[in-house]
Amino acid sequence: MLKTPTDTLSQLRGEIDRIDLAMHRLLMERGEIIDRLIEVKRAQGGGCAFRPDREAQMMRALVERHRGLLPLDAVEGIWRIIVSTFTYVQAPYAVHADDSGGDAQMRDSARFHFGFTVPYVPHHGAVAVIDAVAASSGDLGVLRSLGGSGDGAWWLRLVGDEAPKIIARLPFVERPDHPAGLPVFVVAKPAAELGPQDIALYSVSLSQWAHGVPAAIAAAHGEILASAPRSGGHALLVAAHSSVGLGALDEELRKTGVAGASIDAIGGHATRFEMNEARAGVFAPQL
Repeated sequence: MLKTPTDTLSQLRGEIDRIDLAMHRLLMERGEIIDRLIEVKRAQGGGCAFRPDREAQMMRALVERHRGLLPLDAVEGIWRIIVSTFTYVQAPYAVHADDSGGDAQMRDSARFHFGFTVPYVPHHGAVAVIDAVAASSGDLGVLRSLGGSGDGAWWLRLVGDEAPKIIARLPFVERPDHPAGLPVFVVAKPAAELGPQDIALYSVSLSQWAHGVPAAIAAAHGEILASAPRSGGHALLVAAHSSVGLGALDEELRKTGVAGASIDAIGGHATRFEMNEARAGVFAPQL
């Protein structure tokens, strides 16, 4: 609304009260729609409440349209709480978190992205988080994208059809001085309704390390995120665009003389959306 010289404090406070009431009513209306959504899913045999692809799209759209005085951190935090809490209402879950690298950053990340309604359960190490998710009925796990220093090839625990998988990378929107900017993976039990992911993640097991491996991965438009020795060889955590596929990785490795590599899909996430320019407290999307 345009400012006018005749505005009074009581009038402005009245406008604020009107907006607060409208927002509360809209939240309650959203809750009624979620209740109907639960009934539809129940009638169709159930379904996954987590849609990280949709959440990533929502957060990007939020950032791109945001203007004005309210800091983007606050707007993003409000939406994260709304989305995560309504997901919790659909199917209660807990968030298991790896605090081996320090509890403060991980707790800040979990609370920012999932709010305070969702239970927070700390564990020491990525492996402990993955095991807790595997033993749960539908919980999530958050762990540093490179894992804890003592975990070794933790991503091997994600290999197998029934093993948990990486479903997202947080934050959905990366920017300087993000209040919860710690890069983390979100792990969940595999589900058919998670939606398409832009980036695929692979566990690559080698009988032995070869100097040509990094070049082979790069030739397949992939990136080595982490590596660690494993029993009888070496293990890599590799990210590549979802269009690349297992065959392209295996072919490039064979070209360098690395035969017999075991390559397994262990999840994926949306493309990273980065922002790097600050203006008036709001960050502009990177072009």
